[in-house]
Amino acid sequence: MDSIVSLPQQIVDWLSSQDDMEDIKFFVEYPPVNKAVPLRRSIVAVGIDNIEIVDKFVANDDGVLERQEYCRLAKIKANLSICVPFSMGGQTCHDIFTRIANALTFRTNLNILESGCVEIKSDRDTDALVMTGWFLMEADFCPAQSTDENFASFLDKELLCGSHIRNSVIHVTSEDKLKWNEPFVTGLYFGNGESSQTVALGFKPSFVIVFVPGFPAVRVNFASSTSKTYFAMALQDSTMGIIITSNGFRTQNGIAGGSTLALNEMGVSYNFIAFK
Repeated sequence: MDSIVSLPQQIVDWLSSQDDMEDIKFFVEYPPVNKAVPLRRSIVAVGIDNIEIVDKFVANDDGVLERQEYCRLAKIKANLSICVPFSMGGQTCHDIFTRIANALTFRTNLNILESGCVEIKSDRDTDALVMTGWFLMEADFCPAQSTDENFASFLDKELLCGSHIRNSVIHVTSEDKLKWNEPFVTGLYFGNGESSQTVALGFKPSFVIVFVPGFPAVRVNFASSTSKTYFAMALQDSTMGIIITSNGFRTQNGIAGGSTLALNEMGVSYNFIAFK
């Protein structure tokens, strides 16, 4: 459900959960609920008159207002329709309004800017006295920071800053940040003479280079007309001599194009560069 549509219900749920409000029935203004005739207990309908979301500006050291890119201010005007049985009298309407005002003011971190109520009217259809009240509340939300709002489900940051949060062009992932801070790793391994050896990196590399410092890429034995390859690289996919894995890469010995791949010879120290 859309956050704006569900907002009155969230206010109703919070007020209904307060221990000192057990004698009051809260419900959303629309759609209306069936009421007992004549009315037997106090009921309060909650609705939203309007929501205004604006950019937040804070004065810098020079007194110049600067727009806060990651913060928004929301002003919410909530309406209350308070209905009480005739027998309870009009003063009960004001008492209920005061109890709700105190709950919102002192039990949440919302800033109540204004509040008020209008005259009490008689509703002959339900034999009830009806008074309309309202609250203008302000909430400061910054998605880049945590919030200690007691009204945890009252407004979510997606509602206030949804266009910013959902903008995948200006946001980067944790994986992106890790690549920027450490785009590649270097290391070494010692050949064990086996047909292959696995090197664990903790991530799947996009590009791997393996070489032996001080050795040419290919060492040729002209006497025996043989050669050994001590250099290989793989870009995203595996290549002869290097198999990229989900956690690193695996080097191999073997024959490739008439030359012997020597990427895991016993006692040889190999260096590698692996890009994320």
